[in-house]
Amino acid sequence: QVQLVESGGGLVQAGGSLRLSCAASGRTFSRTAMGWFRQAPGKEREFVAGIDWSTVNTYYQPSAKGRFTISRDNAKNTVYLQMGSLKPEDTAVYYCTASTDIGTLMIGANNYWGQGTQVTVSS
Repeated sequence: QVQLVESGGGLVQAGGSLRLSCAASGRTFSRTAMGWFRQAPGKEREFVAGIDWSTVNTYYQPSAKGRFTISRDNAKNTVYLQMGSLKPEDTAVYYCTASTDIGTLMIGANNYWGQGTQVTVSS
């Protein structure tokens, strides 16, 4: 079992930045792929970014690449999502997620999930 608690969401103007954090506890964090999904009103949950346990390999959806950066600190059992150049279409509930490997994580099946944190970008 992995327990995930997100923080750092809020209201920001377009063009601004936010950093989301996710504190993990439970199974060995350092061997778990971690990532972020988001769900906007009326839309399906979608993959945003992922990082494998080694911290070497990162993955992004096209709209996030170049604006968002995912990182993790295995010593602190924490994964981060630094978001910049935010747009109104980034408005969503952001969910931290964990899985046994990055491929499974990116599909979103058989993942552990946090409770979500709201990000609202005003125009």
